[in-house]
Amino acid sequence: MATSTIRALVIDDSALYRKFVSSVLEDIPEVEVVGTATDGRIGLKKIQELKPDFITLDLEMPELDGLGLLEELKVLGLELPTIMISSMTATGAEATNRALQLGAFDFVLKPQGKGPDESREQLKRDLAPKISASLASLRTRQNSATRAVDKRDAAPANATKRFVDAVKPSVLPPQVVSLGVSTGGPVALNQVIPRLPADFPCPVLVVQHMPPLFTASLAKDLDRVSAVKVVEAVNGMQPQPGQVYIAPGGSQMRVVTRGRTRAIEITDDPPERSCRPSVDYLFRSVAKVYGDRVLGVILTGMGDDGTTGCELLKRSGAKILTQDEASCVVYGMPRSVAEAGLSDKVAPLNTIADCLVDAVGAGTTAW
Repeated sequence: MATSTIRALVIDDSALYRKFVSSVLEDIPEVEVVGTATDGRIGLKKIQELKPDFITLDLEMPELDGLGLLEELKVLGLELPTIMISSMTATGAEATNRALQLGAFDFVLKPQGKGPDESREQLKRDLAPKISASLASLRTRQNSATRAVDKRDAAPANATKRFVDAVKPSVLPPQVVSLGVSTGGPVALNQVIPRLPADFPCPVLVVQHMPPLFTASLAKDLDRVSAVKVVEAVNGMQPQPGQVYIAPGGSQMRVVTRGRTRAIEITDDPPERSCRPSVDYLFRSVAKVYGDRVLGVILTGMGDDGTTGCELLKRSGAKILTQDEASCVVYGMPRSVAEAGLSDKVAPLNTIADCLVDAVGAGTTAW
């Protein structure tokens, strides 16, 4: 990859949108659009000829659509950061979740601005950080492949130092698992949730950074392949063992006490750290309702949503599990928690489900 220029290929069957996306990318510092393609078949040829650093990809195209192109890249063993340009429809949500499973890095929504200038700025704001994160992630994976990774499941040396004198961690099994995830989340969740047994003894509350419709599609896909029941959370639901509740995109989710019962509330409260749903928002509520009987989990994602929430959980005596750097698509959210000294255990993605089963069965005393 060039050191000063990031080479982009735009694949879209709409001439108007190819021009629109290309102009937005050219406005992002250090990005150079090296070509465009009208469908996946032509896009595949240009990928091999031009060797771009990343591509933007439409889903619906003739000859070979976006999903077909991703499948071809997988067969060829080509690891190429891909950002999907998705429509805000149920069909678009289903296709996008499938694209993420096939290896797309992330997606942005087609802008809905009042005019071309507003739409252009919106797309630029959405694309720029994801391009940077995708390329940083690729460099990290390439570098890690050249060195041995030792003690992947060991917690950072400074983990929990802030709180070891102030709060005695609980030795009792958690009553709820509260999980936050962002970029790379659909793939990560598909490696965790389907591995939980049907009799998993507590509810799992999930915040995945996604817009409306996309979380419903994600819940449906996960439920299809899981022994536990997976639903998009609805206001008033009472968290039950063996069930996974995914916060609806575009809303906030929290847990409240109603008499002797606990209930999920879905609200229109403002975004926190530009996130709605927000991990901090959920974790703040479970710290209040469940106290030290919480296992907080932070998986792959950009930014630091969840760090403040984890600090509140730690002050309640709860335990925190984070995904390790080597298995993250983006080591942002877990890094923030670990570097703040809040992580009790750091584990690779393929062991997270086992960590959850062990924790709810016998507690986290081994940590």
